[in-house]
Amino acid sequence: QVQLVESGGGLVQAGASLRLSCAASGRTFSEYAMGWFRQAPGKEREFVAAISWTGLSTYYADSVKGRFTMSRDNAKNTVHMQMNSLKPEDTTVYYCARNAVRRAIVPGAHEDEYDYWGQGTQVTVRR
Repeated sequence: QVQLVESGGGLVQAGASLRLSCAASGRTFSEYAMGWFRQAPGKEREFVAAISWTGLSTYYADSVKGRFTMSRDNAKNTVHMQMNSLKPEDTTVYYCARNAVRRAIVPGAHEDEYDYWGQGTQVTVRR
Protein backbone atom coordinates (compact mmCIF):
# COMPACT_ATOMS: atom_id res chain seq x y z
CA GLN A 1 0.00 0.00 0.00
CA VAL A 2 2.87 2.33 0.84
CA GLN A 3 6.17 2.17 -1.00
CA LEU A 4 9.33 3.98 0.02
CA VAL A 5 12.34 4.39 -2.24
CA GLU A 6 15.63 5.78 -0.95
CA SER A 7 18.28 7.43 -3.07
CA GLY A 8 21.36 9.61 -2.71
CA GLY A 9 23.82 7.22 -1.13
CA GLY A 10 27.35 6.91 -2.40
CA LEU A 11 31.06 6.77 -1.69
CA VAL A 12 32.66 9.89 -0.22
CA GLN A 13 35.70 10.95 1.75
CA ALA A 14 35.55 11.75 5.44
CA GLY A 15 34.29 15.28 5.98
CA ALA A 16 32.19 15.28 2.83
CA SER A 17 28.42 15.56 2.56
CA LEU A 18 25.59 13.52 1.13
CA ARG A 19 21.88 14.16 0.85
CA LEU A 20 19.61 11.15 1.11
CA SER A 21 16.09 11.25 -0.24
CA CYS A 22 13.08 9.04 0.34
CA ALA A 23 10.15 9.15 -2.06
CA ALA A 24 6.88 7.81 -0.71
CA SER A 25 3.65 6.72 -2.31
CA GLY A 26 0.26 7.36 -0.76
CA ARG A 27 -2.05 10.30 -0.38
CA THR A 28 -1.73 10.37 3.42
CA PHE A 29 2.02 10.92 3.48
CA SER A 30 1.61 14.32 5.08
CA GLU A 31 -0.13 12.80 8.11
CA TYR A 32 2.71 10.50 9.16
CA ALA A 33 6.01 11.03 10.85
CA MET A 34 8.97 9.62 8.97
CA GLY A 35 12.27 8.22 10.14
CA TRP A 36 15.72 7.20 9.02
CA PHE A 37 17.51 4.14 10.36
CA ARG A 38 20.81 2.54 9.52
CA GLN A 39 22.12 -0.99 9.80
CA ALA A 40 25.65 -2.23 9.28
CA PRO A 41 26.43 -5.91 8.68
CA GLY A 42 26.17 -7.85 11.91
CA LYS A 43 24.71 -4.88 13.77
CA GLU A 44 21.23 -4.03 15.02
CA ARG A 45 19.15 -1.52 13.15
CA GLU A 46 19.89 1.90 14.63
CA PHE A 47 17.69 4.96 14.82
CA VAL A 48 19.19 7.98 13.09
CA ALA A 49 16.54 10.67 12.75
CA ALA A 50 12.82 11.33 12.60
CA ILE A 51 10.56 14.19 11.60
CA SER A 52 7.07 14.84 12.89
CA TRP A 53 4.07 14.66 10.60
CA THR A 54 3.80 18.44 10.81
CA GLY A 55 7.44 18.90 9.88
CA LEU A 56 7.84 21.19 12.87
CA SER A 57 9.92 18.84 15.00
CA THR A 58 12.96 16.72 14.29
CA TYR A 59 14.73 14.13 16.43
CA TYR A 60 18.26 12.81 16.11
CA ALA A 61 20.47 10.16 17.55
CA ASP A 62 23.27 11.63 19.62
CA SER A 63 25.81 10.23 17.18
CA VAL A 64 24.52 12.40 14.33
CA LYS A 65 23.15 15.45 16.13
CA GLY A 66 24.65 18.61 14.72
CA ARG A 67 25.76 16.88 11.53
CA PHE A 68 22.56 15.47 10.01
CA THR A 69 19.40 17.42 9.23
CA MET A 70 16.08 15.89 8.28
CA SER A 71 13.38 17.68 6.30
CA ARG A 72 10.21 16.90 4.41
CA ASP A 73 8.46 18.15 1.31
CA ASN A 74 4.83 17.10 1.50
CA ALA A 75 4.05 18.45 -1.96
CA LYS A 76 6.47 15.87 -3.35
CA ASN A 77 5.83 13.08 -0.84
CA THR A 78 9.51 13.16 -0.03
CA VAL A 79 11.75 13.34 3.01
CA HIS A 80 15.43 14.18 2.98
CA MET A 81 18.39 13.82 5.24
CA GLN A 82 21.31 16.14 4.73
CA MET A 83 24.45 14.51 6.09
CA ASN A 84 27.45 16.75 6.68
CA SER A 85 30.89 16.10 8.14
CA LEU A 86 30.57 12.44 7.37
CA LYS A 87 32.73 10.01 9.29
CA PRO A 88 33.84 6.46 8.50
CA GLU A 89 31.58 5.34 11.35
CA ASP A 90 28.59 6.52 9.29
CA THR A 91 29.28 3.82 6.72
CA THR A 92 26.29 1.51 6.44
CA VAL A 93 22.96 1.03 4.71
CA TYR A 94 20.39 3.72 5.43
CA TYR A 95 16.67 2.96 5.47
CA CYS A 96 13.67 5.24 5.26
CA ALA A 97 10.57 4.28 7.24
CA ARG A 98 7.06 5.51 7.95
CA ASN A 99 5.86 5.81 11.51
CA ALA A 100 2.92 3.47 12.15
CA VAL A 101 0.76 5.99 14.01
CA ARG A 102 -1.19 8.54 12.02
CA ARG A 103 -0.49 12.02 13.36
CA ALA A 104 1.72 10.68 16.11
CA ILE A 105 2.45 13.22 18.82
CA VAL A 106 6.10 12.19 19.05
CA PRO A 107 7.64 9.63 16.69
CA GLY A 108 9.55 6.91 18.47
CA ALA A 109 13.10 5.76 17.92
CA HIS A 110 12.49 2.01 17.80
CA GLU A 111 12.13 0.15 14.54
CA ASP A 112 8.95 -1.63 15.64
CA GLU A 113 7.18 1.74 15.72
CA TYR A 114 7.50 1.97 11.92
CA ASP A 115 5.41 -0.05 9.51
CA TYR A 116 6.75 0.59 6.00
CA TRP A 117 10.37 0.48 4.95
CA GLY A 118 12.42 1.24 1.89
CA GLN A 119 15.01 -1.10 0.46
CA GLY A 120 17.94 0.96 1.69
CA THR A 121 20.71 3.03 0.19
CA GLN A 122 24.41 2.46 0.82
CA VAL A 123 26.59 5.16 2.32
CA THR A 124 30.34 4.58 2.42
CA VAL A 125 32.76 7.06 3.98
CA ARG A 126 36.49 6.64 3.49
CA ARG A 127 38.96 8.03 5.97
